[in-house]
Amino acid sequence: MKKKRVFSGIQPTGALHIGNYLGSVHNWLTLQKDYESMFCVVDLHAITVARKPEELRKNILEIAAVYLASGVDPEQSTIFVQSAVKEHTELAWILATITKISELKLMHQFKEKSASHEENINAGLFTYPVLMAADILLYGTDVVPVGDDQKQHLELARELARRFNGQFGDTFTIPAGYAVKKGARIMGLDDPAKKMSKSASSALNYISLTDSPDVVRDKLKRAVTDSGKEITFGQEKPAVSNLLTIYHLLSKRTIADIEKEYVGKGYKEFKEDLADVVVEFLTPFQKKYTKYLKDEDFIRQILAHGAHVATKRAKVMMETVKARAGLDY
Repeated sequence: MKKKRVFSGIQPTGALHIGNYLGSVHNWLTLQKDYESMFCVVDLHAITVARKPEELRKNILEIAAVYLASGVDPEQSTIFVQSAVKEHTELAWILATITKISELKLMHQFKEKSASHEENINAGLFTYPVLMAADILLYGTDVVPVGDDQKQHLELARELARRFNGQFGDTFTIPAGYAVKKGARIMGLDDPAKKMSKSASSALNYISLTDSPDVVRDKLKRAVTDSGKEITFGQEKPAVSNLLTIYHLLSKRTIADIEKEYVGKGYKEFKEDLADVVVEFLTPFQKKYTKYLKDEDFIRQILAHGAHVATKRAKVMMETVKARAGLDY
């Protein structure tokens, strides 16, 4: 029986943090066992904000190294760089012609990024969701791992697929979202009301996958908590609930079990133990990550092979799309 296909990707915009890992890559390790998996370094999305070319090149290799060090298996999954497959932008243009301006104006991420990048509100930032739709639809994707902040973009991709199919004939698979109950949205250590972000103004917001044990312990020591002393999970305890989620996902223990362990204990001991859990996870990861980064040729070989596989699939889809749209003269 043919496996369903999953597609996902991360922007190469700097060092990833545990929120990226727990919200995305961590889930890929399960998905790659059951799905035909395509995991992309989405560099075309990354250039919607100002960046230096040499940093972008470096970041692309670093993100690929994170994928490999985390356990994404190139024997099971196709790992490639978005810009290496020109069909992404070709399909994005065609989809842009059936996308309404009013739909793009509703995208909350454009509003948020425009507010934080007022000096560079470009057309690419505005049409970002169309390119994301092309990324997904290009491969006949069945399933897309999606966090709360990307649900709106996935729904646009679904709508554009339905719209194209309605106008030109059945062409695109309507992708479904793969929602993660816990971990889809890891919040900032300094502000549990906002998502953990590598672009946060303070490094105390996140734990980078490359942070040293001392840095990890310091950041968790200074992480905000809630009123009261109880270490419990719930809406009334957003900061502690966020820390419990991290503890749960990295230790593989249930939240109920962790809560039980800390009955009558304080935040200090809880944070120290959580730091041990994070360091225990990061230590072997960082060894693998460093090993891969020292062998850039190997990473480039994996990405080149992935781009070859992705291009073969993308060309088949684009031939169908162009024929349906009348572009096969």
